[in-house]
Order: sequence, then structure tokens, then C-alpha cells
Amino acid sequence: MLKIKTGDIKAISTGLLMIPVAEDKSIHGNKAVEKLVETAKTYSEFKGRKGDELLFYQPEGVKAVRVLFLGIGNTAAVGPESLRKAAGKAVKKAIRLRVSDLLISLPDARKLPIGVTPVLRALFEGAYLGNHIFDYYKADKKQTPVKQIGVFVNDAAAKAGRGIPERVETVCKSTVLAREWVSMPPNEKRPDRFARSIVKAADKEGIDITVLDEPDLKKNKMGGILSVGAGSKSRARMVILDYKPKKAGKTYALVGKGVTFDSGGINIKSGGSLEDMKMDMGGAATVAATVIAAARLKSKDRVVGVMPLVENMPSGDAARPGDIIRSYSGKTVEIGNTDAEGRMILIDALAYAEKLFKPDIMIDMATLTGACIVALGEKIAGVFSADKKLSEAIVAAGETVYERCWEMPMPDDYKELLKSDFADIRNIGSSRWGGAIAAALFLSDFVENARWAHIDIAGPAYVKKGSDYCEAGGTGFGVRLLIEAMESL
Repeated sequence: MLKIKTGDIKAISTGLLMIPVAEDKSIHGNKAVEKLVETAKTYSEFKGRKGDELLFYQPEGVKAVRVLFLGIGNTAAVGPESLRKAAGKAVKKAIRLRVSDLLISLPDARKLPIGVTPVLRALFEGAYLGNHIFDYYKADKKQTPVKQIGVFVNDAAAKAGRGIPERVETVCKSTVLAREWVSMPPNEKRPDRFARSIVKAADKEGIDITVLDEPDLKKNKMGGILSVGAGSKSRARMVILDYKPKKAGKTYALVGKGVTFDSGGINIKSGGSLEDMKMDMGGAATVAATVIAAARLKSKDRVVGVMPLVENMPSGDAARPGDIIRSYSGKTVEIGNTDAEGRMILIDALAYAEKLFKPDIMIDMATLTGACIVALGEKIAGVFSADKKLSEAIVAAGETVYERCWEMPMPDDYKELLKSDFADIRNIGSSRWGGAIAAALFLSDFVENARWAHIDIAGPAYVKKGSDYCEAGGTGFGVRLLIEAMESL
């Protein structure tokens, strides 16, 4: 679907040609494109300002049926995200116009403060992700994705960008997979069904697959997972995906929270927050999709995904506040609140992953706390780690792919908040403040020696309003981030 195109742009037929335009100067090296831009800027409503848009039909000089000009503002402020957004807008415009093919003109990277590879990668990412339409449950499918997306480049850029379209398509395909799992309704992805869906997606990718059912979880004494799943008729599962190439380098263990619906349990949530709780398995979706992407990219490292899957429901069998359970690690946990359930399933998965796979690096991804959204808003994930280099690498990877993260503190004295009079530890803090920190510190108590980071994606995993290259619903946040982070570490 994604292609690099070269040659004479005047001879290329396309339903829609998109040209990004800067406000302060020309950013294209192709004379035919520059001439079109000059004509576009003669119109008073279009000067290349951020948000400016102009559409020509069958202009002279090119074989494009339509030419779309999109303003990206002053060149000094242009970065990869500006171009991702422009590409996403162009695809959405093509979809509205019912155009089957789109061609994007690559700006001359020498005229921008970024190199040709980031420019090309950003355009392909924005276009692919913007082309995603989740209409599986609609009878009337009004929109059709664009079938072919090309970026027009000169020969030098084509040489530099060889391999980028295939790589972007592979990673973004997994991002879309994670999006669709998150957006799927909870009745369609109860733990057993979600487990089967993960297995089906990973089955032909050279990945070893293990599914632990409830008897297996009991045998392994995974009291955290079992306590959360106890209130539901849909029994808990844990899925392990193990991509293990020959002569593997590092071993990464990725652990993803998979609460397929979170009612809060006995501490039931208020009505207003329940309707979106199908998204509480966003961490598991990201981890499964990331392992699949790593396999398709033929990563040289071993990448293991561990996903505990539960449905948190209230019933006569549900765990209660005040219950004490024994976790896989042997430590006991007093349940202070059944709505602090994600951390309960993660502690078993983290301890299991560390013991079984002895990873060089372990990262968990979880829609864990509303407190992190209060701290960072809905667009930025919180990164918690005692390993400064690891957290910095994750934050840097987030900047590269624009899945933004912020390093959060883990002060030792806050561990006092988790003390229990009756068990080794309590699953919530004794104070209402610093909830995201308390949750991270709770998890850290179940990690022994591995280099470990916790990423709280409660904010960016799901959006109610779509953006330039993402529909409303699951965002697939974390797939591109984890792939980038693993390749940089």
C-alpha cells in the first residue's frame, strides 16, 4: 500500500496530489511543484499558514485530478509531527473525496530543520494511520480507505529511504491491530475470546504461544490474577508470546495489563466512567501487537509478551476490600480497593516474566491510574523507573515517534503509604494523593533484579475525539514507542 515514487511528477496520474506548503519559504525542489505552490499562494485565503487548505481541480502541469495544498506554518517550527498530521489530513480528505490513490510530494529535507529519513517516515506514518477506519460493527460502511499511498521523491531521497515504506507499514499495521482490539466492545473480548484473538493474530509469525487457563493460574499460585477475575463468569487467562530468533541479542519482557472490562468490582465505578472501560486492556493490546511487529521486522532480540487477561466484575464470588491474597512471588497483598485491580494482575505477570525469562529489560504497559491523567493529561504517558538510562531512552523514543512520555518520580519514602497491618503490602496508598506514584511503587515491590520500567498509558490509550491521523477510540499508543525504544537500547 505504501510506495516511494520517482520520475517525472508531471507524468504521474493520481486522484489526489498533496503538497505541503510552508508559510515563509519554498520547501520543494521540484520545479513543477514549486510552480503549483506559487499559484496557490496567489489566493488570499492560502499562504501556507498552519491549518491553511486549498484544493485545485485538474490544474495545468500535472496529471493529478486534484491537488491539495496544506499549510504547515513556518519552517523553523516544522518537525516530523507537522508532516504526520499533514499526511493524515490528506488521507482523510482523499477518503471524503472517494479517491482510491494518493500521492504526496516530499519536501526538500535540506530546506527543513530535519533530515530526509524522518520526513519520509513521518509522511508514511501519518498517511497509513490516518487511513484506518474502524467500521466493523456498522452495516452502512460509508467510507472506503485509500488503496494506494505514494510519496514522490527524487533519486537521492529514494536511495536514502529504501526500506522505510515496508517498515512503516509493518509497525503501523500492528498499531492498527492494537487500536481495533481496544475499540472492540467488551462482550466481544472477554478473557477467553481475547486470548483466542491474540493467538490467531500471532499464530503464523514464528512466535511461540502459551495460554494459561484458570487451572494453570491456580497451579502457579497467581493469586493476584485470580482475585480480580473471581467475580466474572468469564475466567481469567494469561497469554505468553515468545519471539525468539536464533542467536538472540537482548531479551525484552513486555508485560501488558489486560482488563477486558473494568466495572471496579465491589468498589464499583460511577456510571459516567463505566462506558469506556472496554479500553482497560490497552496495555495487553499494545504488548501483543508489539511482539507481532518485532517478529515481522525480524528483530535480532528476543521479545516476550506476557498478558494477564481478566474481567473485573462484582458478584458473590468477587474479591472484597479487606481480602488478603498470596501472589505468585509469595508475598501477601491486602486489597484496599477492588478498583485498583490492574496492579494486582501485573504483579503476578511481572514476577512470572522475570523468573521464567530472566530478561535484560522488562517494561510493563498499563492503563493503570486516573491519577496519571490528572498529572499529565490525556496525551502524555507517565514513565516510572529506578533506572535513569532506561526511562530516558523511553522518553527519547516517545519524542521520535510522537508518543509522548514524561519521567515521573519514585521516591522511597512514599512506600510508607503502602504499608499494611495485616499483609506484606497493601494495593492502594493510605493517602488520596500521588496515586500514580503509589501504584508504580507497588509494582516495583514485585520486580527483583531486572532493569524495569512502568509506563502508565491511562491517558493516551483511548480518545473520544479523533485527530488528524487517529479515529475516536483506541489509539494503539505504545506500539511505535516500544519498537523504537527496543531498537535504541
